[in-house]
Amino acid sequence: MRLSEFRALMDEYFGPRRAPSVAKDHVFGELGGLTADQAIEAGINPREIWAQVCREFEVPAALRFGLPD
Repeated sequence: MRLSEFRALMDEYFGPRRAPSVAKDHVFGELGGLTADQAIEAGINPREIWAQVCREFEVPAALRFGLPD
């Protein structure tokens, strides 16, 4: 998954105003106590980060594997 797709999925689920805040502020225990933004900077694959976002926020199955067509 490209970073641009990760950001688009975050915007789709959380909305363009809330998505950056979630990425910056929400700490994920399963990502070593990092936020999504920190995990990206640490080199963690955006697909792995998105999978964790999906688990923690119960993202609907329709968005778990990419944006709808």
